[in-house]
Amino acid sequence: MGKELVQRTNLKREIGWMYFLDKEGDICRGKMGALIQVNPAKYAKPEKVIRLGIKREKGYLYFIGKDGCVYRTKMDKKTDSKQPPPTNVGLDG
Repeated sequence: MGKELVQRTNLKREIGWMYFLDKEGDICRGKMGALIQVNPAKYAKPEKVIRLGIKREKGYLYFIGKDGCVYRTKMDKKTDSKQPPPTNVGLDG
């Protein structure tokens, strides 16, 4: 399965940040390991970097490539969350 280009961007990635597509289809970034409070765990809020408004199609995984562009790849049908968990056949428990 190859990746398909969805949107070219001029995003310059910085070390120490995780880039992702949010629910609105915009590129956001969050500090890696940005723990603010320990108990209960609270993390720093991500910040929007580029507003794109990409509409997602079902069955695709969207991600930000190393070049800063948005790509998508078809998800495997076998990894459906409605399937029962695998059983441990032949293992002594």
